[in-house]
Amino acid sequence: MPIPVDILKTHPDAEIPAYQTSGSCAFDLCPIEDAIIQPEEIVRLRTGLVICVPEGHTLIVAARSSLPKKKGLHVPQAFGIVDQDYCGPEDEMFLQLRNFTNKPVEVKKGERLCQALIVPITLAEFNEVDSLTAPNRGGFGSTG
Repeated sequence: MPIPVDILKTHPDAEIPAYQTSGSCAFDLCPIEDAIIQPEEIVRLRTGLVICVPEGHTLIVAARSSLPKKKGLHVPQAFGIVDQDYCGPEDEMFLQLRNFTNKPVEVKKGERLCQALIVPITLAEFNEVDSLTAPNRGGFGSTG
């Protein structure tokens, strides 16, 4: 069942996100500006949106699956996390992208580049202990 999400357009060209199919779990995000991203350059492109993530949730932003192949771009930190308290009138979302090719990449205003999903979160309560009883796993690749 959908949950209500407040969204503020900070620019008239901003596009309110929409789910593209009835089975989509993520919605697409696009910039409100054209850009040329130089090789190895990391840019932050404006979306013109403030998305108020509902309490008890977070917004996860990732590249659309076609972005590396079609454009030679990716989200440099693998994915972005938008906290539920990043919701002030000037807390505009940006799409952070890196050009990993050796050629400039052109991005057009309104082009669907990233996708985002709203997921519930559980906060941890950390308890410091003096020892642990579980056996050691051996680190990376420990299961073969």
